[in-house]
Amino acid sequence: MPLLASYKKIDDNTVALTTTTPASYFPSTAVYILFTSPASFEKAGHDWARVATLPAAGTGPFRIAQVTPRQSVRLARWDGYWDAGHKAKVDSILLLPIPEANTRLAALRSGQVDWIEVPPADGVPSLKAAGFTISTNSYPHVWPWFYNIGAANSPFKDVRVRQALNYCVDRSAIVSLLNGTAEPAVGWLKPNDPAFGKPANRYSFDPAKGKALLAEAGYTAQKPLSFKVMISNSGSGQMLPLPMNEQLQQNLKQACGVDVKFDVAEWQVLLTAARLDPDNPALHGAMALNFSSPTTDIAAMARYFAAVNASPAGSNFSQWKDAKFETVLDMAANATDNATIQASYRTAHERLVDNPPWLYVVHDLNPRAMNRKVHGFVPAQSWFVDLSLLSLH
Repeated sequence: MPLLASYKKIDDNTVALTTTTPASYFPSTAVYILFTSPASFEKAGHDWARVATLPAAGTGPFRIAQVTPRQSVRLARWDGYWDAGHKAKVDSILLLPIPEANTRLAALRSGQVDWIEVPPADGVPSLKAAGFTISTNSYPHVWPWFYNIGAANSPFKDVRVRQALNYCVDRSAIVSLLNGTAEPAVGWLKPNDPAFGKPANRYSFDPAKGKALLAEAGYTAQKPLSFKVMISNSGSGQMLPLPMNEQLQQNLKQACGVDVKFDVAEWQVLLTAARLDPDNPALHGAMALNFSSPTTDIAAMARYFAAVNASPAGSNFSQWKDAKFETVLDMAANATDNATIQASYRTAHERLVDNPPWLYVVHDLNPRAMNRKVHGFVPAQSWFVDLSLLSLH
C-alpha cells in the first residue's frame, strides 16, 4: 500500500486514513490493506513479523484447522460465523498444491479430489465427455511478459522492440493451445472494456510489421534479438506457463527470428524477482518476467505502471515511465467527477498500448474442473472464491 501514509482511530467506529498524495481511486486499493485481530496483535507483542507466524486470525465462514507445509491445508466450517444466513454448507475443505497439470487431472479422474484449478487444455474435451463440470468466465486478468526496461543493457529501452514483439505474437495459437480457455490480449485491458480507448497500435499477428520494427531498431537475421525470460513452472494466475511459454518461444523464432531462452523458477522466487532492481544478480540476466496480473481498475493500473511504484519500491518491475501517462494518471487521482476519471483512464490505457511496458499475450478465462457432486459454485469475476456456497451431493 504505497499510497497509505498513516492511519489513526477517531472513535470506536471510525478510522482516518491519510494518503501520501491525492488519489480518487484509493477506495479500490483498500482491499490490499491487511490487518489482524487485536488479540493476535497483542499476543505477538505488537510485532508484525511475529503476527505472521501465529495461527490465522479472522472472521470468515471457515477456520484453518491444519497446515502441513508444502502438502495441504484443511479448512473447517466455523459454526460461530457472524452471518447466520451464509454459513458454509460443507464440513471441511482440503486444499492440495499440485503444480503439474496432468497430475491434477489424474487426481480428479481418480476421485482423489473433487475440483482442480486449471485443468490441462488437452484434457478439457474428455472431462466434458465424462460428465465433469468445466467452469470458465471472463476475468479482469492478463498473462504477459514484463519487459525489463531498466536493465543497463536492455534491448527493451527501444519502444520499437517492445512494439515489435506485440506484433510478432500469434495469440490465436496460444488460445488454441489452451482449447479456448483464454482470450487474445492486445492491451492491458480487453478490447471491449470502455477504458480501452483508441490507441494508434492495434496489435495483431503481423510478422512483417514486427520484423520491420526490429530492423529499424538494429535487429536483423544477421543480428537477431536474443534475451532471457524468467518464468515459473506453476503459480497463482499463471495458467499453464510451461507449454504456453514454449509456444511463444517457437512462435517468436519462426515469425520474427527472435531467440528466447528461459530461466524456470518456483512461483515464490518469481514473486520476489518482480520487486528486484533491474540489474539484480538474482534475475540471472533476465530481460523479461512472465508474471500475470489483475486488470480490475485504475488503482491496479497505478500499482503496476506509475513511476512512483518502480521496483524495488513497488510493482512497476519494468521501471516504465511515460510523461503523458503520468499526467493523466495524476489528473484522475485529483478528479472528483467520474467522467474525468474515466476519460483519464482511457488515455492512460492508450499509452500502455502505444508505449508498451509489457508483451500482452492472453486474458485468462480461469478454467476449473469439478466432478458432478460439486454444486453451488459461482465463477465471479474475481480471484476471491466464495467457498461457503459449495455443497456436495
